[in-house]
Amino acid sequence: MKKNTHGEKALLAAEKLVEKMGGMDKSKVNEKLPLFVRDDIPSYAGIATFLKTPYYEDFNNIKDLDVAFVGAPFDVGTTFRPGTRFGPESMRSISKLFKTYNFEAGIDLALEMKMGDIGDIFSIHAIDREIEQLSEAVSTILKQNVFPVVLGGDHSIAYGTIKGVAKSIEGKVGVIQLDRHLDMTPLMMGEKMHDTPLYHAGSLPNVDPKNIVHIGIGGWQNDARAAAGTKERGQTVLTVDDVDELGVDKVAEIALEKAWANGVEAVYLTVDVDVIDSGISNGTGWPEPGGLLPREVLRLVRKLAEPGLIGMEVVEVSPPYDDNNQQTALMGVRIICDTLCSLVQNGHLPKK
Repeated sequence: MKKNTHGEKALLAAEKLVEKMGGMDKSKVNEKLPLFVRDDIPSYAGIATFLKTPYYEDFNNIKDLDVAFVGAPFDVGTTFRPGTRFGPESMRSISKLFKTYNFEAGIDLALEMKMGDIGDIFSIHAIDREIEQLSEAVSTILKQNVFPVVLGGDHSIAYGTIKGVAKSIEGKVGVIQLDRHLDMTPLMMGEKMHDTPLYHAGSLPNVDPKNIVHIGIGGWQNDARAAAGTKERGQTVLTVDDVDELGVDKVAEIALEKAWANGVEAVYLTVDVDVIDSGISNGTGWPEPGGLLPREVLRLVRKLAEPGLIGMEVVEVSPPYDDNNQQTALMGVRIICDTLCSLVQNGHLPKK
């Protein structure tokens, strides 16, 4: 019996999706064009919300949403080159290129669930106060049973976002980080900078350090003391070489086993775009050659989302250093879309 190619499967899925939508609407061939842009066409026009989803002014009243996109335009935690405060704006802007339909999966996110953009968290240029802002914002979203997608911002925000997750549930929280750097230094320059968040997240009452997993770590920008501290805390580190030798699926399997171990109730995903090889994606604060390839990262996040996630973030998109194609911002958007698609495919979204 002939086996369908992935392309044939995708076309069959598209056919079923169109049937679900009520069939091909041939009346639109001669329809009158609108006076103002109110849809996803043309892609370069319209107000730049994430994926052109509706904007929600009242963030305390988003109970009807399944997914809320929220910006964290903060880069005071940067220790080398700043610019990630413009990351949310850049990802929103380039997300206009995306449809909510994914060809390979045969899924239209907009048909499956309700998504909205609730704007940006007000940034305070003091790290400890900003951590509390982020914690309260994420907690506000989760208390309304909505899945938060945070657009960073430098990686110092992760302590605040994970803190918000941890205080929103009674059970244990696991964390999976995709990054070239451990981010396990206790303090940098006397502050909780962007190379410290996973150290502090592991000190939260219901975040066991052993349930924190790092994927993609390597190169010449990590601190030996931070690495020794990571081992001392019993955390799992999976390098680019591990991905090469074991394959993406096996690495994801190990990461999930560790992150969900010992009765963990929910897992949060934090993706630093510098995990991607800097020869491909260089619009970030700490570029490090030798990282993962885009296809590896996308397959990883899809696999990591299979058992479900409580929320996610993409950080360290720095537009001043991105190329003219906004390649890094584009990857940030794609990481989010692929993760959401996997959550839908595996029955975790919509929640309601």
